[in-house]
Amino acid sequence: MNYGQFLNMIPEVTLTVILILVFLADMLCSRDRCVKIKTMQVLVSLLLCAQLFACAMAVPATAFGGMYVASQAANVMKMILTLGTLVVVIMAQPWLRNEAGNRVGEFYELVVSTLLGMFIMTSSGNFLMFFLGLEMASVPMACLVAFDKWKKNSAEGAAKYILVATFSSGVMLYGISFVYGATGTLYFDDVAQRIAFFSQFKSQVPMMLMGLVFFFSGLGFKLSLVPFHFWTADTYEGAPTPVTGYLSVVSKGAAAFALMAILVKVFAPLTEYWDYLLYIVIVLSITIANLFAIRQKELKRFMAFSSISQAGYIMLAVIGSSQMGMASLMYYVLVYVVANMAVFTVISTVEQNNGGTTLMSSYDGLYQTNPKLAFLMTLALFSLAGIPPFAGMFSKFFVFMAAAQQGSFWAYFVVFIALINTVVSLYYYLLIVKAMYIKSSESPLPTFTTDVNTRIALAVCTAGIVLFGICSCIYDWLFASSVM
Repeated sequence: MNYGQFLNMIPEVTLTVILILVFLADMLCSRDRCVKIKTMQVLVSLLLCAQLFACAMAVPATAFGGMYVASQAANVMKMILTLGTLVVVIMAQPWLRNEAGNRVGEFYELVVSTLLGMFIMTSSGNFLMFFLGLEMASVPMACLVAFDKWKKNSAEGAAKYILVATFSSGVMLYGISFVYGATGTLYFDDVAQRIAFFSQFKSQVPMMLMGLVFFFSGLGFKLSLVPFHFWTADTYEGAPTPVTGYLSVVSKGAAAFALMAILVKVFAPLTEYWDYLLYIVIVLSITIANLFAIRQKELKRFMAFSSISQAGYIMLAVIGSSQMGMASLMYYVLVYVVANMAVFTVISTVEQNNGGTTLMSSYDGLYQTNPKLAFLMTLALFSLAGIPPFAGMFSKFFVFMAAAQQGSFWAYFVVFIALINTVVSLYYYLLIVKAMYIKSSESPLPTFTTDVNTRIALAVCTAGIVLFGICSCIYDWLFASSVM
């Protein structure tokens, strides 16, 4: 083995080094809780900033006979995932100080381990490599969900996540076995060539379709697409709020990118089949999630159904199967990271200052006592709803355009349904705005000050919500980099 090939895996190698440094810092750091939390947070934040630079400097490369393939798009996606992780690390500081105790090192180690698995997922050139990356991301994520294991909801949410993750991994592996049985290889490029060859003669198509359906189903669990979404609300409610934010944006973004890359690169000869599968899943995900979101009274469950709906919108970019589709997906994930993390930062802040409750009724009259938080929450919700001139409007516009580019009647129909559901989503996002600005409460949340970490996280997210929408160079850069 030529170990020099590891030099082609710069983002993964540097992240592994970061993981080792965090582990050593956890062992050697002061036992004083306050000192340890501050030291670890500063260290991890600086290391993730360095990781952003490493991802930016990475070039397209392959290693180990094609098992690892880092395209330009994959490197850009790693930057987006690292940015989301950095925001999570910053906004988690108040929760770590109040709840985690001396386990702060464990939290950062699990977060970095999960991110490493996502990196491997996005740069896989082999189904086995992809599966290993997926499991590397899923197992530490289950530990993060169960971080507050002594709380009933956390234990229940973690149990459901672990059971569903195990089941979905088995389903996916079953699908991969069908692909291997039909083609005799697990390398993406070789599988694509053999599927194209067999499709000409209608040979092995049923077995390949079985593999495609099971593989899509397994990854659909990770993306929490309907009808694979039943674990989402309970897990989001039970997990610590920073972990819920991490699960909803970073994990979902990595899975969405990997799904599109594999569908376009590997299963392109079967597009006529998986296009209809996508149409059904997108319509169900957006519609059912929106209808259930209206009924929610607990804000983290509310955001769970919002994330299911957002996953449906992300999948619109996959329909196009083009460079524009990939650029739209990455842009949507980038905007979704800043908007959703802004919401979860506010939720975490209110939770820490309101006895740990995340009920929507806690936000009644929030504008009267904490007007800045209410205003920033409103900006983030407007972006998620797709209201101009915020970045969320442009992200939805680009995925609609990517889907419509497919040109078929059913693609136009799905886009039409998504447009109608955008109006529905605006209604339920405005329910929170109504609670903050219009509703009154006999015991409103008292006025409180936020710590510097919360302010930094909100500043970064708010800047992204505003600037990503008006700076066209962002999308142009993503379009130029969206080569798979």
